[in-house]
Amino acid sequence: MSPRTRTLRSAAAAFLVAAAVALVPLPAAQAAPGAKVLHAAPHGSGTSCTVGHPCSPEGARDAADSGDRIQLADGTYRLNKPLTLDADDSGVTWAAERGAHPVFSGGRALTGWSANADGTWSADVPDGVTPRQLFVDGVRAVRARGEACAASVCDATTTGMSGAEKTGIATWARPTDAEAVIRVRWRNYHCRITGVSGDNLTFAQPCWANSASGTNRTGPAWDSTAVDSTRYSGVAYFENARELLDQPGEFVWDSAARTVTYLPRKGENMRRAHAVTPVTENLLVLDGAHDVRVTGIGFVYAAYQQPSTDEGYAGMQAGLTLTGATGPVDHAGRYYTKPAAALTVRAGRHITVDHAEFTHLGGAGAVLEQGTQDSTLTRSRFTDLSSGGVYVGDTEPVPAPERVGTRNTVSYNTVRRTGVEYTDSVGIWAGYEAATVIDHNSLDDLPYSGISVGWGWNQPEAKQSVLRDNRITGNRITNVMRVAYAQHDGGAIYTQGAQPGTVVSGNYINRSAYGNTERDGNGIYLDEQSSHITVTGNVLTRLGYKWVSNWADYGIDNHATGNWTDTDAPALAGTGSTMADNHTELDRLPAEAIEVAAAAGADGPGRVEQLRPDLARAGTATQSSTDGTATAAYATDGDTSTDTRTLAEPGAWWQVDLGAARHVGQVEVWNNTSMTTTDFDVQLARSADFSDATTTHVTGKALRPTLLDTDTEARYVRIKLTGTGRVALAHVLVHP
Repeated sequence: MSPRTRTLRSAAAAFLVAAAVALVPLPAAQAAPGAKVLHAAPHGSGTSCTVGHPCSPEGARDAADSGDRIQLADGTYRLNKPLTLDADDSGVTWAAERGAHPVFSGGRALTGWSANADGTWSADVPDGVTPRQLFVDGVRAVRARGEACAASVCDATTTGMSGAEKTGIATWARPTDAEAVIRVRWRNYHCRITGVSGDNLTFAQPCWANSASGTNRTGPAWDSTAVDSTRYSGVAYFENARELLDQPGEFVWDSAARTVTYLPRKGENMRRAHAVTPVTENLLVLDGAHDVRVTGIGFVYAAYQQPSTDEGYAGMQAGLTLTGATGPVDHAGRYYTKPAAALTVRAGRHITVDHAEFTHLGGAGAVLEQGTQDSTLTRSRFTDLSSGGVYVGDTEPVPAPERVGTRNTVSYNTVRRTGVEYTDSVGIWAGYEAATVIDHNSLDDLPYSGISVGWGWNQPEAKQSVLRDNRITGNRITNVMRVAYAQHDGGAIYTQGAQPGTVVSGNYINRSAYGNTERDGNGIYLDEQSSHITVTGNVLTRLGYKWVSNWADYGIDNHATGNWTDTDAPALAGTGSTMADNHTELDRLPAEAIEVAAAAGADGPGRVEQLRPDLARAGTATQSSTDGTATAAYATDGDTSTDTRTLAEPGAWWQVDLGAARHVGQVEVWNNTSMTTTDFDVQLARSADFSDATTTHVTGKALRPTLLDTDTEARYVRIKLTGTGRVALAHVLVHP
């Protein structure tokens, strides 16, 4: 081995027992002729790196030369600091031994649990550790949280918030350990309370200032989604107070006593349980390295420390935050901060990460940034992450040539249940990138958008940037923009900025914002200055609003052709944009569409949820009154973007005559896109006078959709208010 001039890095410490991570078995691979095979193990030390005397990962790294292969034995590698590979570490393969499941962990075990009289258990926390997440036997615990607080009580201003007395916070033992969690449209905020004075709360700085209006740094100049904006509806919940600890699986951190207190779930025994909190950020960092392959390695319990500091989490979009008390004014978000990730690649060249497992993380899974090029992240799994799955690129529209991210590929990965804590995060994000390929990934159960490519909103920078020739192809995106998380204005696939040559094709999108009350749960959302994008051959079903949205007239030259969907959408806005040969308002997917949908995703062929026939479309719709423009038939035209409404009147109704008595198995009621039908009866009858009607009452707002299983014979289906108001509907489907 040639002499190494760099300083040896310290070895990893003790072995941490953790649940094995099930990875796809990899075939044995050999090092190149003349190259070495080095061996590392959780308990390894020294520099011999043989099977009998394995090294630590740091020792193996320092002993390796270009062309060598480092094989990692089974077990958990506890990392007290990141394992860093720089340019000197290029050309090396890091791989699991045959049949092994090596796991890099940033977690710290919490031991010595003692029982409390109220059924909770407590453990001391070592100095230097601030538990933000807790995992008990591999299952994520929840920071103790309370109920929502409406803006009428918790009134947010640029300096703080009211409501300390009515919420009971004024009487809490340690309110300054608690945080307010706020969601405003597409943004998520987490700021810690710093003081209580009467009914007033103050919050950590600069977190609160960066979350409120008036900084002149928080996103686009037109933005109105700060915590003190007119769109603010209240606090989603306060969390991390002992007084809120009332549900099994919740925990609370007491910074004064330096203890974690946990209320066990049924069957959990804290004397035997394995409890872990993430401590170390950035488990593996490739900084300027090239031609490195990382294969078959798991990443668990990596931390994301910023939200627990005074910076907090001032979410801007897609999991990026505004940090610092001061900084350049830039309404295009050039200076936003990405979340900490278990794996980070900076300025990498020809990096390959495959068959990796990212799970139980306090931040994001992987970040490829600062001009990483020609690199691939493939056949890996991301699940149970506090932030987003994958971040590719940066927010600088015209970086120096060596900092341009280009020709990176994210393919055949599974991304599921990410954004668990920071619900504005997305599954896969790419900023100002060129020739990025996001192909055949499976994304499911996400709080906000699935795949997001581009940046810049309506700022001039977004018109002329390095964005171009990106491909979002063959992905399976299901159950995104989940209604329970109240994050709005996104889509299964979301874009920004002019992107000449970008193609969105062959994707299967099912259930985006399905069950929402808002009108902004889109399938493919070409937002703001999205331009020069082709949308073709996609299958989109069960969407909260439009299957394709290009609302801004400065988003130009976009083309949607040959797509299949169960609804319709207005024509694309912007000069030169077109829609042609799309198969819309379907109530059954044809064989060709099913073939495209089944082929999408990482594991194909995959299941395709077939549409149900709609009896209402062939029926005759009427209503108690109309304003002359919103006719009754708009609710049976198969288009969720057109609406009908009655006048405001007692007992207002809308109905459809199916022409003959038919078996009705289910009724879908979709609310209007600008006003909502509230507190109504759904009546099914064989006779026109409804004397034999079967009635189901719906309390509160109609969703998009409200689903009612009926299983009865009926010719007439009526939606009738039980009070005064309007019946306002976008869609009513009657399924046999």
